[in-house]
Amino acid sequence: MSAISTKGRMHFTVLTESFDAKVMGRFLDRLVGHFDREVHLIVDRHSAHRSKTVRPWLADHEAQIELHFLPSYSPEPNPDELVDADLKRSPPHTHRARNQAELATETRRFFHRRQNRPHISRGHFSGRHARYILDE
Repeated sequence: MSAISTKGRMHFTVLTESFDAKVMGRFLDRLVGHFDREVHLIVDRHSAHRSKTVRPWLADHEAQIELHFLPSYSPEPNPDELVDADLKRSPPHTHRARNQAELATETRRFFHRRQNRPHISRGHFSGRHARYILDE
């Protein structure tokens, strides 16, 4: 699970459990803790994003974060979907993960590399479907 900014800053967590409202809440807590201004997060319509657990949390943190929902099925305008595609194309060719722990380690390694190369993540906002104003 990841979030990227228009400047290429990336925040992520590697899940080894199912994605649900509790996981979303923990991610939101971590995310708002990294910023001293309001976060605008573009999300799809996954049930965890709209859950009865997350809604009150958002109401309690409305000065810190606002969620913006994409239309029901629209991966094209979501730059984070390009990060997911990049992850799927980037597994090491010399070693295949043999278990969940190795896969989680390789996934963390990928995201740490992307954190050190913000120009790659920033480029996901200039796709033909993503129409965002980049804050320079």
